[in-house]
Amino acid sequence: MTQPRARTSPRLDDRDIAILAVLAREGRIAKTELAARVNLSPTPCWERMRRLEQAGLIRGYRAQIDLAALGPHVQVFVTVELDSHRAESFQIFERVIARTEAVTGCWAIGGGYDYLMQVVARDVAAFQDLMDGLLESRAGLRRYFSYIVTKPVKDQPPAAPLLG
Repeated sequence: MTQPRARTSPRLDDRDIAILAVLAREGRIAKTELAARVNLSPTPCWERMRRLEQAGLIRGYRAQIDLAALGPHVQVFVTVELDSHRAESFQIFERVIARTEAVTGCWAIGGGYDYLMQVVARDVAAFQDLMDGLLESRAGLRRYFSYIVTKPVKDQPPAAPLLG
């Protein structure tokens, strides 16, 4: 998984942070409502949003889908250890994972494992098929440990103080 390019972040003031905080929780908010919530008139608010987008601080807007309402599924967190710790091995693994649709999140981590993946599959059998395929591929997996989500407890974007 490639990391976004490091950009020089613009200097953020309290209003910029407020805009980011509101958008992180309510990405579909009307621009006029956003302007009112951060105590700005619409045009300066839109200009700030455009500047934050151009600076790469806002990468996009997404809907948060209720997967349970769509039908049965299983969400699994997976810790992964690679066979080799050469730079090429990490690059190969990351390219394979970038093309794997069922992997909805993947992070390189420090500590005892190399990656933490988030997988959403139709059922446990589909998850196991995915993992078997990854083990048989040239992705370089040595071993993995899976943790099936039994219920969501909290899933939300960072709070405003963390954004500043």
